[in-house]
Amino acid sequence: MGGPRETRAAGKAGPPGAAEAGLAERFEAERRPLRALAHRMLGSRAEAEDAVQEAWLRLSRVDADAVENLPGWLRTVVTRICLDALRARRARPEEPAGEELPEGAGVSGAGQDPEEEALRAEEVGRALLVVLERLGPAERVAFVLHDTFAVPFEEIAPLVGRTPVAAKQLASRARRRVRGAAGVPQAELARQRRVVEAFLAASRGGDVAALLAVLAPDVVRRADAAALPPGRAAEARGARRVAEEIAALGGGALFAEPALVNGRVGAVVAPGGRLRLVLSFAFTPDGGAVAGYEVIATPERLRRLTLALVPAPD
Repeated sequence: MGGPRETRAAGKAGPPGAAEAGLAERFEAERRPLRALAHRMLGSRAEAEDAVQEAWLRLSRVDADAVENLPGWLRTVVTRICLDALRARRARPEEPAGEELPEGAGVSGAGQDPEEEALRAEEVGRALLVVLERLGPAERVAFVLHDTFAVPFEEIAPLVGRTPVAAKQLASRARRRVRGAAGVPQAELARQRRVVEAFLAASRGGDVAALLAVLAPDVVRRADAAALPPGRAAEARGARRVAEEIAALGGGALFAEPALVNGRVGAVVAPGGRLRLVLSFAFTPDGGAVAGYEVIATPERLRRLTLALVPAPD
């Protein structure tokens, strides 16, 4: 995973001295929260590991005895490393963020390890990573540090080059974008969420009967060509046909989470936290079933969508 052991192996012969061993032990005690911080900042576990490793290298080059608050010092260093990476990424928008996707990971999810993907989702929700990716670097840093790690704005301000008041405004703006605004009343939103969660659960299991229970009889599925295997029609009609298609091709639901899509409950499909597809749903008048849905995959259309987290149920 990288860290003190690799540095010693690369740069020193023989066993570490007591001082170095003690510093390495203190660093390892901070590794997990540092990795969690970097993962939320960067959206990539590999990049997060690199950021933590770089923090160790920087620590090994300073007088650690002069560091009064090691956890705070390391958090600051990791934050600055992540902020530099986010700014560099923003300057190269053609380079996608997040983990590299295997061939065929769009609809079927082929090539991904479900256990590994479950661990990713447990660490940081895929929908959250997708929404965070749409924030500016300073917004993302301010939001993650304050709302997730309770860092006061007085400490955040110098990291993002703002006053504490301006840093608070950055976090507030980011919070509004992350939470979004629902376009329907709360009760209807809750019904939509239940339907989408049932749809995704049935899709993951390839359960045709459960899918039929959540699809309207005359449901229509539309999809961008990039979301479908060659030869599949852009449109499918009727609950039985749509359900059987999902059962055959719905492995991508392993990587799906509910999200607000233009103010209504939909879903993002994001292997490794990287947005691949968005499902936009239409619901029956009573809100109890899916009347239709669209699978959006083209980058231009994905960029135009307003995405946010679904509010937690009361």
